[in-house]
Amino acid sequence: MRRFVPTLFAAWPLIAAAAQPSVDPDTGLATWQAETGGIQVRLTQISPDQARAFYQARGFAADAAELYARECIFMTVVRNVGDAPITHRLADWRYTTAGAPDRPIRSKLEWAGLWERLNVPEPARIAFDWAQFPATQTFAPGDWNQGMTTYGVPRGGRFDLHFVWGAGERTLNGTLAGVQCAGE
Repeated sequence: MRRFVPTLFAAWPLIAAAAQPSVDPDTGLATWQAETGGIQVRLTQISPDQARAFYQARGFAADAAELYARECIFMTVVRNVGDAPITHRLADWRYTTAGAPDRPIRSKLEWAGLWERLNVPEPARIAFDWAQFPATQTFAPGDWNQGMTTYGVPRGGRFDLHFVWGAGERTLNGTLAGVQCAGE
């Protein structure tokens, strides 16, 4: 599989989404979306209570579910809105907070190691793995997928997500600016 690597982080600002999210009137949770170069990326806040309930219902002990619920969690949706296949590799995505260097999104592999060390039951670990956004995927035109992603940002904190994808031989990037983590 081809590996997509951002050439220069200085190029991130090429495409930036407005910091104005849409807010669900029933839940109060916000969604940020960018659409460019054949890709649509959408982040929707997941509240700590939603994360706790979701994972406890799948066999996580309360303390293990709480470790995840403390993260800044988003439902991440990627859609191919173009007319050619696109590929993403989550390991190439980065996020930045004010005054800090860019950081990678915590991988499913990192989480898997933590859950194993904490003796989370295997069925719960499998459910966790299935609920996370895929590490890599190729999308035909019209294809989409969703899953959770986590960011080491405090509750209510803001960050910019710098996403990378491939289209043919080109490596493209975009930014969702001013994304805010759900509050407690």
